[in-house]
Amino acid sequence: MTELDAIDRAILSHLQDDARLPNVVLADRVGLSPSACSRRVDALEKSGVVRGYHARLSSRALGHPIVVIVYITLEGQSVSHLTAFEEAVRDCPNVLVCYLMSGTSDYLLRVAAKDLADYERIHKEWLSAMPGVARMTSSFALREVINRSSVDMRINEKKPPRVR
Repeated sequence: MTELDAIDRAILSHLQDDARLPNVVLADRVGLSPSACSRRVDALEKSGVVRGYHARLSSRALGHPIVVIVYITLEGQSVSHLTAFEEAVRDCPNVLVCYLMSGTSDYLLRVAAKDLADYERIHKEWLSAMPGVARMTSSFALREVINRSSVDMRINEKKPPRVR
């Protein structure tokens, strides 16, 4: 784990808000010269803290407004069961996120669908056809409240709300 100082945290916070921020503007916002800021960003990238830059697309705007959280339990938890499932899930274009879980389910997936009929198709043709699937539970998201890509870099500066 790389030790991050206040300037690194400020850089990361600004990059999370706008990864297309020009280096000169970023440097000004964090109080560094452009060359020092560029070196810091390069070091954050090389250390793996910054893993890439991405456009955050709207599934809704792209015609997939339905978000389904799917819990999957496999028939077994051997390496071969997990590997076979993980290879198959990577091929499904509607699966946006897949986590190996502890607890009652083996995997949690976030799936995008056009509508209920489209999710039924995904369920039938993709998810239930994946190797080793014993049980699936689907929950439909009603509304997105928060969708962060990472922890707020100012986490230690923020105070929790007081309970009244």
